Amino acid sequence: MEFTEFWTICSLNGIILDEAMNRNIQRFQQELMYWNERINLISRQDTKYILEKHILHSLVILKYEKISYKARVIDVGCGAGFPGTILKIARPDIFITLLDSVKKKLKIAEMLARHTSLRNITAIATRVETFSEDPKNWEKFDYIVSRAVATTDKLIQWSNKLLKPNGKFIFLKGGDLEQEINEAKKVFPSYIFNEITIDLIGYDYFKKENKKVLIIEKK
Repeated sequence: MEFTEFWTICSLNGIILDEAMNRNIQRFQQELMYWNERINLISRQDTKYILEKHILHSLVILKYEKISYKARVIDVGCGAGFPGTILKIARPDIFITLLDSVKKKLKIAEMLARHTSLRNITAIATRVETFSEDPKNWEKFDYIVSRAVATTDKLIQWSNKLLKPNGKFIFLKGGDLEQEINEAKKVFPSYIFNEITIDLIGYDYFKKENKKVLIIEKK
């Protein structure tokens, strides 16, 4: 995908990127390609599809959820920084915490985030279960985001102490989620589960691949 097409698709779907954001996304893309040759951050087969399969996929969150101003967001299992760093580029006002247990991946994610010259990005190399054990982190975050890390019930179980009472989980997932959501509802009956099939104007890949945004909040 050419960058002009990427920008056009974002605009058509209400994801507005200014010149500084576009420069940061392009720099992120270029550096990710460079480092992925040295450390396996994403599939090598995906290198030429970074814009659409990884960056655009992260940004679709902004189509389906109006992230509150200066929200505190934690990305659980951030890998190379998807979706957390990309959300931060598009929303410089928010506070992002990147969390991953694989130190070498987190080190690269932190470096890529730092090279965007954005502030209020924190990178922590630990498991979310360990991070959740510390009371000073409880009810600290407005949003908990994650991309293809674990099943929904496990993600909630590991991180629900971190979420503010009126906060939301936002998970990027794919496939038939009926059984997974039903299992999570059994364990967490006080939550509302909103499963959304990603349907972008001008780009039907995510819909064809049955990619979803799962937004969860307390009743």
